[in-house]
Amino acid sequence: MMILITGGARSGKSRHGERLVQEKAGRLLYIATSMVFDDEMAERVRHHQLSRPSHWRTLEAWRDLPDVITPDNDPQEAILLECITTLISNLLFDFVGDTPEAQWDYAAIEAHIDAHITRLLTACATCPSPVILVTNEVGMGIVPENRLARHFRDIAGRVNQRLAEQAEQVWLVVSGIGVKIKG
Repeated sequence: MMILITGGARSGKSRHGERLVQEKAGRLLYIATSMVFDDEMAERVRHHQLSRPSHWRTLEAWRDLPDVITPDNDPQEAILLECITTLISNLLFDFVGDTPEAQWDYAAIEAHIDAHITRLLTACATCPSPVILVTNEVGMGIVPENRLARHFRDIAGRVNQRLAEQAEQVWLVVSGIGVKIKG
């Protein structure tokens, strides 16, 4: 079973996902996709780590997720992947490397990200564990001012649509309240 949780930043998406885990399995593999680049981010990661129950397993990864989400996973241990939006950002910046932004090929970037999402969806479909994906709803604001932000919003929006299409349940979280919008 794949569940998608979406909502705005700091809306309570992760907490909602954690509550769903406790209802579905109790045991959890928490896949954190954030990378730490500065002290502020390190503090955010530390805060998240301290808030998780000690019996939950944590894996900090964003590459090769189909090597972690497999048909061999324990069906009694849910998987919570936090978060798809960060995964997209990591994939984007990994793909472009040191190339100047003016030379970025956004169609190629999106194709690269799309290939990773396809592999992730295939992995989720074959995994016996409940898989909960957390993402940010990026399409409810104004059109961003800069080119990168506009393309990122478009790519993330299309990824979220693909995930929602494949998910058995989709939840929208607003101000800490989850509303099931699919399933």
